[in-house]
Amino acid sequence: QVQLVETGGGLVQAGGSLRLSCEASGRTLSRYAVGWFRQVPGKERERVGAISRTGGSTWYAESVKDRFTISRDNAKNTVYLLMNALKPEDTAVYYCAANGEFTAVRVGVADYWGRGTQVTISS
Repeated sequence: QVQLVETGGGLVQAGGSLRLSCEASGRTLSRYAVGWFRQVPGKERERVGAISRTGGSTWYAESVKDRFTISRDNAKNTVYLLMNALKPEDTAVYYCAANGEFTAVRVGVADYWGRGTQVTISS
């Protein structure tokens, strides 16, 4: 079992930055590829990006490409989502999720999910 906890959310003005963290416990996170997702109430969950187990491969949704960066520190059992040039439309609850396969988590198939952290961008 893996427990995932997202932290780092908050209220930021448009154009600002935030860094979210996804910390794992229970099992070493290096066994898993990790994806980031977001959801606005009443809308479908949206894929944000994903990172492979070693960090050698990443994928980003077009809506966040060149603004968001995913990285990981396996020694700290943590994956990060650095968000720059934030826009009001980035407002959502952000979730991380883990799967043994990068190709799976990239499309939203995950064995473990965190509870999410709220990100609010003011205009």
